Amino acid sequence: MEQTEILIQSTIDGTMQPSLFYAASKSNRPLLVSLHTWSYNRYNRITEMVPFAEKYDFNLLLPEFRGSNLDTNEHCTLACASLHAKQDIKDAIDYVVRNSDIDADNIFLLGCSGGGHMALMMCGFCPEYFKAVGAFVPITDLNKWAEQNPKYRRHVLACCSGSQEEMRLRSPVTYADIIAKANLKIFHGKYDPVVPHTHSLTLYDLILQKHPSARVFLDIFDGRHELDLDAAAYWFLSQYEKHEMTEVTG
Repeated sequence: MEQTEILIQSTIDGTMQPSLFYAASKSNRPLLVSLHTWSYNRYNRITEMVPFAEKYDFNLLLPEFRGSNLDTNEHCTLACASLHAKQDIKDAIDYVVRNSDIDADNIFLLGCSGGGHMALMMCGFCPEYFKAVGAFVPITDLNKWAEQNPKYRRHVLACCSGSQEEMRLRSPVTYADIIAKANLKIFHGKYDPVVPHTHSLTLYDLILQKHPSARVFLDIFDGRHELDLDAAAYWFLSQYEKHEMTEVTG
């Protein structure tokens, strides 16, 4: 797949924000939006995601959304699920749908770790944009995670200007009622040493209590802090190509 570097004007502040785009080989193919992890930028998913998109002939979008969530990023307060960061992803999707031959009814969103956090935040921002969302090992509560993982505490505080309220506003658990409108599967390794799997359990329970019929699913798998592309593919393809299933009796 040929890489195209694109610059999209933010509809919030007018700045030009970068993304990478890879076109499918055929017309009217789905779009896969893959989000970078906590400590990196749009380039860190290329090695995994380009072969994945090629295999299924999906268009691929790798947006930047203001860079890493590290205190070394001079714009970190605009990263980490700020309104600017969320709008950057939405703007990038709108741009490629407008300017490329994409099946806009089949837009899939995938994120792992910090990207999983951002995928959930997009479910709380514009759930109607996505045919299906896969969030792997996501952070769902920044206040809680800052206490659980000292390695990342200073970065969370830097992104959120040291404000507990800002951490709350950038946490998926705050938007459980909107996330319940998404077609979402959360995957979390039971033995995750970076983000405890209780993050995903807590969010899932919040949604299930108030929205028992929501199309939100949870897979606590036998693993650690990792992304299983085979599991992601199975989830997305099951939603893209619906198959009749046979009910069984007891």
